[in-house]
Amino acid sequence: MAHTLSTLAYLVASVLFILALKGLSHPSTSRRGNLMGMTGMGIAIVATLAQPGMSIGGIGLIIAGLAIGGTVGAVIANRIQMTALPQLVAAFHSLVGMAAVFVAAAALYAPQSFGIGVPGNIQAQSLIEMSLGLAIGAITFSGSVIAFAKLDGRMSGAPILFKGQHLLNAALGVLLLALVVAFVITGSPVLFWLVALLSFALGFLLIIPIGGADMPVVVSMLNSYSGWAAAGIGFTIGNLLLIVTGALVGASGAILSYIMCKGMNRSILNVLLGGFGAEAGGAVAGGSATHPARPVKSGSPEDAAYIMKNAGKVIIVPGYGMAVAQAQQVVREMADLLKKEGATVEYAIHPVAGRMPGHMNVLLAEANVPYDDVHELEEINPEFVEADVAYVIGANDVTNPAAKTDKASPIYGMPILEVERAKTVFFVKRGMSSGYAGVENELFFRDNTMMLFGDAKKVTQQIVQALQK
Repeated sequence: MAHTLSTLAYLVASVLFILALKGLSHPSTSRRGNLMGMTGMGIAIVATLAQPGMSIGGIGLIIAGLAIGGTVGAVIANRIQMTALPQLVAAFHSLVGMAAVFVAAAALYAPQSFGIGVPGNIQAQSLIEMSLGLAIGAITFSGSVIAFAKLDGRMSGAPILFKGQHLLNAALGVLLLALVVAFVITGSPVLFWLVALLSFALGFLLIIPIGGADMPVVVSMLNSYSGWAAAGIGFTIGNLLLIVTGALVGASGAILSYIMCKGMNRSILNVLLGGFGAEAGGAVAGGSATHPARPVKSGSPEDAAYIMKNAGKVIIVPGYGMAVAQAQQVVREMADLLKKEGATVEYAIHPVAGRMPGHMNVLLAEANVPYDDVHELEEINPEFVEADVAYVIGANDVTNPAAKTDKASPIYGMPILEVERAKTVFFVKRGMSSGYAGVENELFFRDNTMMLFGDAKKVTQQIVQALQK
């Protein structure tokens, strides 16, 4: 009876997780989705603690783990800045991967605790599941650590390429497969740890050649990896909820990665293989090469306010620079003032604006920007030609016309927000540095572009002050 109730509770939790994913698909329902996910996790925890055969000592350890992890998570959540969310997500993915490695090790050394055999005589099916969870978990861990380092500026965001890189990765992949087969046949702990070490190395090698422009896809992809690692371990230890939850995370992350790759005109296979197809030295091709100094037009916030005050349609294009400056609130204030002047104001969001999926949507929602004013790339691009002003605040690579014209550019072929079609483009930026992909933005030098140099928040505040006069 107790086992049946536990299974039923897990089923209810799984349904809530599915509803949570559905809710998180749109900003207007994301709060409800989060609540459903939290409720589902609460039910899952209670069901786990109430499972038959659970000892007092086991319950105590679980509660202690929950207390420690929950406290650390709460402290981090309260202190984290919005700009640091991408690297935080990458760091958390690494913990999921390492947890899969630890659970696999526990199943190897204490298989009787999970009902899969005894040391030295573990069921072959369990060894297969264990090795898959181990390999994917280890790849997720080391890959997420590299993603964190790139996003946090602890290592260069440029692709790190060397001759024979893809051949090496392919050889290591074949060797990993051979080690997994050998481990399944023998159940040897030595082979188990060789699989782990080789997987750690592969995770490192798969992520270092991926450049900054593709980093949002990497975050989504690693999210998918962490789900599949959890699902594999769920099969090993016979936990239904872990299987279902891992599959949900793995599938949703894979689908999101595919959607983002499509939005960037990238091959999902190339990204999964760690930038396969790029050549050493390709990271500095095209727009990232050094060009002679070219003149740009710069203006003041007062100039921008005068033009915007007389505009009929303004499209705001937020990017990572807005997140760094925490300018979303003042951008909303500027939009409200322009609406009072009779202008139509909309926001244009690129699928990979920022450094994680949905980064800009979260920032705009934080500033209570109406959801109906926020539009995705395919929907908003035809409207730029009708816009009197495009206000680009910190979005660099996703507005670069070189993606359409320069075949040698690392971002060539990536769909962009076509802000250059607006009558006037205001580009808010601290200086003339290239974007995260290391590519100089051709938009800076267009005749209809006016650079507004300075901190994004301060510049926008000055525009707001000028509009109020």
